[in-house]
Amino acid sequence: MKVKKFILILFVLILTISVSGCKRSGLKKLFSKEEPMEIIRSDDEEKIDLTEEGDELRKTVLYFQNSKGLLVPMMRKIPWEEGIANSAINNMIDNPALQENLASTGLSPIIPAGTEIKGITIDENTGLCKIDFTGEVLNYETEKEEENLINGVVYTLTEFPAINEVQVMVDGAVVPTLKHGTEVGEPLKRENINLLGNLENAKSRIVVYFKGMENDEFEYFVPVTIPTIAPMPNVFTALEELFDGPPEDMGLDTAIPDGVNLEGVEVKEGTAYVDVYTGSIDILKEESVLTGMIKNIGITLSQFDEIEKVEILIDGKDLEKVGIDYDYDMAIPVFANEY
Repeated sequence: MKVKKFILILFVLILTISVSGCKRSGLKKLFSKEEPMEIIRSDDEEKIDLTEEGDELRKTVLYFQNSKGLLVPMMRKIPWEEGIANSAINNMIDNPALQENLASTGLSPIIPAGTEIKGITIDENTGLCKIDFTGEVLNYETEKEEENLINGVVYTLTEFPAINEVQVMVDGAVVPTLKHGTEVGEPLKRENINLLGNLENAKSRIVVYFKGMENDEFEYFVPVTIPTIAPMPNVFTALEELFDGPPEDMGLDTAIPDGVNLEGVEVKEGTAYVDVYTGSIDILKEESVLTGMIKNIGITLSQFDEIEKVEILIDGKDLEKVGIDYDYDMAIPVFANEY
């Protein structure tokens, strides 16, 4: 009888220690061969209302690619559900319905058809997300498709505030290197989207949004990472690169009208005052031209947390003083593209 009592007490102690250890781990669900991974709700928005229609839909940024092989962020409204990160990635997997839906944009999916998500876990303490795909995820052809697949998944998942980095897995295992050389053996963070050139001699890098168009129906903005010799990323360098425009072979443009040049920029109390010069002010009197330019400037400056608004000056004067009297939204855009 004493032996049975001792065994019972020992069992209770072991169970208590095990439960306590699981609580301390911070990992919401452990990977194991015996049971599938649990899909976790991974968002915790604090500043921006991303829901609408009775919280049935969530505004979520997904990534697709254009005909030049550049990744394009696109806000789409997807059904709100537990495991919203899983839903986001599922909405990027190639299938006939998605292709039809994207047809008017000229964009295409980046995750191969037939791919399934075996599971996702998120460590609430570190922000590490582990996502496990079936082997079909490797059914791509080119090095660029491989790069876009990984970057698109990482960027989509790290749009969620709860996720800082992503470990990509295939059939339950970490694959050190993919077939075209992309290293995925360690957790990945968002960096170098649509990298222009190389980082060999760069001291810093900035992201500039250039304008793309696959057809006459849909314009969109593409984030391009540009290495610079500036000691650190800064507002003036970002705007300088934007006003200079993209290389011709990228198939991109800017919303900055010809003849409009950057004079300077000053950031004060959350507002970036962007001073421009133009030989003819008439072009900026067209509302669509001015608002397009302001949006292009705004999304490029969105990488700087201290900037909340953009105000345009012409030769140091505000717009009203130069005869432009309509209102425009000065707030930094939440989304680069919506569809």
